[in-house]
Amino acid sequence: MPKTTRVIVGPAEGGAQLTLASGELLPRVVAVRENSAHVALVAGGALLLGGDHVDLEIAVGPGCTLELEEISGTVAYDGRGRAARWDTRITVADGGRLLWQGLPFVVATGADVTRTMSLDLAPDATACLREVFVMGRHGEAGGELAAITRVTHGDVPLFVEDLRINGAHRRPGVMGRARIADVVSLYGRRAEPDGRTVALQLAGPGSIARDLGSHAHASPLDSTWQAWRDLATQELTQF
Repeated sequence: MPKTTRVIVGPAEGGAQLTLASGELLPRVVAVRENSAHVALVAGGALLLGGDHVDLEIAVGPGCTLELEEISGTVAYDGRGRAARWDTRITVADGGRLLWQGLPFVVATGADVTRTMSLDLAPDATACLREVFVMGRHGEAGGELAAITRVTHGDVPLFVEDLRINGAHRRPGVMGRARIADVVSLYGRRAEPDGRTVALQLAGPGSIARDLGSHAHASPLDSTWQAWRDLATQELTQF
């Protein structure tokens, strides 16, 4: 069994109470304020190699805000026939807010990666996430990626997706010729149309914006991330 990385924030008198545990990822405290915390995730070694398994557990307590940042992007290397996994489990209690802007997740040629995320939101909880998937390093087609997402809101399914990409066998309607998939997601509340971002509005409270392109730095979703991040925290003043 993999060693689990844990980041748990809960309310406490005089400031948020943090519980941290290290696994393949090492959580590092950036700042702690009243009912809020800012934590950086640092790789404990080269990630991801064939056979690696990253296991991450995140919990945000009632009325708390947790901001996660990644110090560097991740490269899933050629596993030489061995698969790798990255599993994330997230719970956000009522009044809780999670902000997580991920850096590029690169799937090199020869890599075989399964990346799962389960996100359970209480009825009055919000999460704003950004994920950037990159198929291959420079000059590569990229390997195989299964990105599996399950989101519930108040115990009701909000978003379910199984995204499967093979860099050597691109499929129309998935990524086509694009190398980069930039995804900004807002769960627990909906982003109203602003005339600039084309967003998928979920049946429940949630919005998703995607951009498919060739270069991560050319994505138009930087402004979308900032606007949706602000929306997720508009009732709060910690960040």
